[in-house]
Amino acid sequence: MANQSDIVIFGTGAFASRIVFDLAIVAPRPVSVLLVGRDAARLAWMKTAALARASMFGRPLSVAVERREAFTTPVVTEILDAARPKVVVNTASMQGARKSPPRADGWSRLIAAAGLGVSTLLQTRISMDVARAMGAAPGAHFINCCYPDVVNPILAAAGLPITSGFGNVAILEHAFAGALGPGHEELRLLAQHAALSAFRREPAQRVGAAPLRVWLGAREIDDVYDRFAGVKLTEEPAIDVSGASGIPFLLALTFGAAWRGHLPGPNGLPGGYPVRLADGRLDLDLPEGLSAQEAVSWNRAFEEGNGVRVGPDGHVRYAGKVREAISAVSPELAEGFALSSFDDAFEAMSALRRRLSEQK
Repeated sequence: MANQSDIVIFGTGAFASRIVFDLAIVAPRPVSVLLVGRDAARLAWMKTAALARASMFGRPLSVAVERREAFTTPVVTEILDAARPKVVVNTASMQGARKSPPRADGWSRLIAAAGLGVSTLLQTRISMDVARAMGAAPGAHFINCCYPDVVNPILAAAGLPITSGFGNVAILEHAFAGALGPGHEELRLLAQHAALSAFRREPAQRVGAAPLRVWLGAREIDDVYDRFAGVKLTEEPAIDVSGASGIPFLLALTFGAAWRGHLPGPNGLPGGYPVRLADGRLDLDLPEGLSAQEAVSWNRAFEEGNGVRVGPDGHVRYAGKVREAISAVSPELAEGFALSSFDDAFEAMSALRRRLSEQK
């Protein structure tokens, strides 16, 4: 069992790697990281590479690893009880972040047709188990990196602790800031994860109302597509930006510093917002004249019309193309699920994925 660590990161994929590799080149003061995963070879490489990078740049990072077969709540509780971290980050999911996985099977086609909302239960499973174990790390912050625009509101509605996610809205914040160059006016964005899709297309193919709101200084701009025509995202998950975007926030949480920026799912809210961190408290940092209610309602509207919504009655419901897609393969699952029955709903969705994955 590893000793106390400032940051515990679950997962060994590209997102977890980006986080620890970037920490290794920017950590300003000693910081200890515990990597937890199922793949021993991958854990060994992540530790080796992170320490090599820390050595290159003269950064005081220490890395420990722990291999576990599963991230169930009892397992996570044991790990957190021993590590007593300041921040817990989950990057592990039962469903990858690709909208259209490369395999040609029924499940892949379902995701390609309706988006990641179909896989909400699979995206939530591990983060739910980690959140249930957070009592073993009193005072620690929990960062969920798996579909946080939707999963974080589910965790909050279940009465579980959640600080925020990484990426999504922050990808666009930093991409826009990079395009504007040094000395630009302050940027503030409201953006759902779906806004990324527009900037994966060529500029001439970006049509209709922009699926985000952008303020430059005190002014909300209405020429988002034209002004940021040079911003082009990769078709793959933009991990080179999204994973890196969380590093300043992660360090601020670790060292108790102030910070301002953008985050998806802050405090379990739907969508992404400008935020500020002070004295360990995370609050919205909205433009003048925009109320919190208006900002949340704007972000929630997308999922209510065409995705996944969490009702005040503790029931998670599918809407629009997500509901239509699930209805075609399982009318029962299309009705959504009560948070009190999350475990049963997860098993039913897992069974559906297994069945569809066999359809070529």
